[in-house]
Order: sequence, then structure tokens, then C-alpha cells
Amino acid sequence: MEYLMTYGWAILIIAVVLGALFELGLFNSANLAPKSPPGSCQVLRPNGPGSTSYINLEGVCNNGLPQYVAQFNGQNSNVTTLLPTTAVASVSLFEWVYVPSLSEKGAFIEVGNSGTPTTPLYGYGIWVGSGNGGVAGNGLLGLFSWVRWINCNTNIGIGWHFVGLVLGSNGVPSCYLDGMLTATVPGSNAIAPISTMYIGSASDAGNSFNGLIANLQVYNTSLSANEITALYDEGIGGVPLNLNSLVGWWPLNSNANDYSGNLNNGVPTNIVYTNSWTSGYSAP
Repeated sequence: MEYLMTYGWAILIIAVVLGALFELGLFNSANLAPKSPPGSCQVLRPNGPGSTSYINLEGVCNNGLPQYVAQFNGQNSNVTTLLPTTAVASVSLFEWVYVPSLSEKGAFIEVGNSGTPTTPLYGYGIWVGSGNGGVAGNGLLGLFSWVRWINCNTNIGIGWHFVGLVLGSNGVPSCYLDGMLTATVPGSNAIAPISTMYIGSASDAGNSFNGLIANLQVYNTSLSANEITALYDEGIGGVPLNLNSLVGWWPLNSNANDYSGNLNNGVPTNIVYTNSWTSGYSAP
């Protein structure tokens, strides 16, 4: 008892200091891990964009964490870029996102052409809790074709998540959250030619996302369950798999460049690249 009375105050102070340092993220492994500079790893296509002969990764591709991620303001920020216009049988797109609140609504990504109900907007993407989808709160949604909404049947929650949408043959959509399949909705709409991709907003420049986005990868094939799990297990700094089917790769690590070798560099609008992104992130 005498020992506790003598040294208890010191133990209490140490506990308070350790708690404060923990809250500040000092013990977060993501803060202590080395960070990869932009462009440290990229896809080399010796025969030019779109080619697959002798394709390979070059640089330091050790799945290091990014130095920066893209911060979107929820009002007027996004990244736009072109994609190949040839229709394909299947599409897969995956990215890491940080959702700051349970009331967040907006588009993580949308791929589509401009259109009207009589000249449809054929597209696809991933939204969170959009009122247009008829889902209140923080539900994860997939968008496919003109005003056709697919409820991914899950609540994404606050923090960092790995989200994805796979459109198989005939446009059958499957939604993924943190490497796990959450829903598959039967459909019959084939994927149409696409011209423009919007990161962090919808194609109408509305419904902007308020949060962080990193490491967007788009493929012109349906990734397998094993490939999706492998991408998730790589973490936020992971490199693409299935290089022959890779359409675009935007790490968003201080720029909007496409590192897939296909030169679909993005145009950022009101984007902030922040290095204060590690709070709430832990490697899978």
C-alpha cells in the first residue's frame, strides 16, 4: 500500500501519457511503416498503351504504403479521365476509400457517358448511401445503367474500406466490401462502350464524395474471388494483379496519373493530396 501511495501518481501519469500517444496514432503501424513515393511502381508496356506482350511491373513494388492519398471535399472535387471506348464482356473496379461519417453520401467512382432517359447513360460505379438509390443511411450501392440502382446489401461503416464492383457477362453485378462478396443481383444489361470515368463524384458533377480515396484499379475482366481476396490482403499500397486485363491504375499518391501503362492520366479538380491519412487504417 505504501508503495502504491508513493508511486501511484507516477504510474497514473505514465498511463495518461501512453493513452494520449495512442490516440495521436504514435503506435499505429501505418505511421511507422515506410511510405512509397509516387510512381515508385508502375506497369511497363514495351509495345505501347493497350498492348500486353512482355508486360510487367517495374520499380519498387513491395506493397509499401502510399505517402499521400486523395482528399475529396464533398462539394466540387473529382478526378476525370478517359477509358478505352470498346465494349467488353466484363469489368472489375476496386479502390480503397475512407468514409468519415455514417451520414456520408456520394459517389466513390462512376464510369459512364452523358445521356438522358431516352438516350441512356450506360455506366457503372460504386456509391455510398445515395438518396437516389432509395436507401437511407450508410448503405453501399452499385450503379448500373440509367437510374438502375443495385443495393449491395451492406453498411460500410466509418473508416478505411476496400470496395469493389464486378460486372460479369450480361452485366450481372456483384458487390464486394473488404474482400468479401456482399451481394450479386441478376441482370441482363450488357456493358456498353464507355468514354469517361469520374473518381469521387457522379458523371453529372453532383453527389460528390466527402472523404479519402486511394489505389483505384480497373480491369476489363471479372476478377476471381481469389484475386479479389489477394488484392485486399495486399492492403492500401497493393499493386495490380492480372496485368493483361488491367485497364487503368490510379494510386492517387500525390497525383492523378495512370500507372497501368495505358496513359489514361486523370484531371484533378479541387483535390488535396494529404499525408495525414493513416488514422483508422490497419493492414488486413
